[in-house]
Amino acid sequence: MRAIEIRGKGGPEVLALVDRPVPQIGPGEVLLRVAAAGVNRPDVQQRKGLYPPPPGVTDIPGLDVAGVVEAVAPGVEWPRPGDAVCALVAGGGYAEYCAVPAPQCMPIPRGFTFAQAATLPEVFFTAWNNVFWLGRIAERETLLVQGGTSGVGLAAIQMARHLRDATVIATASSAEKRAACLEYGAHHAVDYRAPDWPDQVRALTEGRGVDVILDGQGGDWTPLEMGLLAMDGRLVLIASHRAPKAEISTREVYIRRLTLTGSTLRSRPPAYKGRIARELVEQVWPLLEDGRIRTHICGMHRLEEAAAAQAVLDANAQIGKLVLTVSDQADTVPEVPR
Repeated sequence: MRAIEIRGKGGPEVLALVDRPVPQIGPGEVLLRVAAAGVNRPDVQQRKGLYPPPPGVTDIPGLDVAGVVEAVAPGVEWPRPGDAVCALVAGGGYAEYCAVPAPQCMPIPRGFTFAQAATLPEVFFTAWNNVFWLGRIAERETLLVQGGTSGVGLAAIQMARHLRDATVIATASSAEKRAACLEYGAHHAVDYRAPDWPDQVRALTEGRGVDVILDGQGGDWTPLEMGLLAMDGRLVLIASHRAPKAEISTREVYIRRLTLTGSTLRSRPPAYKGRIARELVEQVWPLLEDGRIRTHICGMHRLEEAAAAQAVLDANAQIGKLVLTVSDQADTVPEVPR
């Protein structure tokens, strides 16, 4: 099969199209013939040597895929060969075939192309895990999403609005991106490059603060964000792009009953990810199918153009998701049984 491998740490130029053996599936897995794959920030971090795959996982990058099941391991009841699915994987998405734990597979939402479906798993799994499970967002709370036009950001904005009737404040670096945050459901959009962005957020809550913050920057933003939390507020970290360390007031944590938490999903076992998959299909997929929640593709590249796709992420120029078209089926809307 054709696949993309990472030839050393570096820029997009270290990505190379190669021939690799079709993966062998293990117990509880299915073999997916990939039509399209999502391009995500963790793929870039892996290329830079900052986010290696877990032990035993292929070195081929790519965390979300959509395609048709080619084969299944004994005992797998669903999906079956011929089913059109999208799935979260721990690696291997940038290839024509991918081994996928069956619990991490989800039916493609009705009316979605394979390319559209490939934009869903990584960002919706991440937003659900961090905003709904770890952040415990409740009805009519206030959510601050740092970097609202990332794939995770747009997913978090929409799910919080439609499933919790939350007030959502998003940050973004340009007027175009802030307009996109508002278009996708944020009530307010703030320029995080403005020196007074914390004051702007505080004013939008009339001094009360926000209940949940989803952040991938960390570093010197961490104490600022803790200062923006309301009583019993939760700060959820999913990356540390600004810096890996921060100085915080532990007294502030217990006096205001704050929660500082975070996660990586990649190394979680299939059973954990399978629980998220089931909740997404039950609660979010109907909203995708009727158009209340949308995905946004800002660019599509052929598999051999993976370097060009990752260069867009390096420039922080994306709004939503980038997709690799792995086969000529990428723009096809598959039949999904009711």
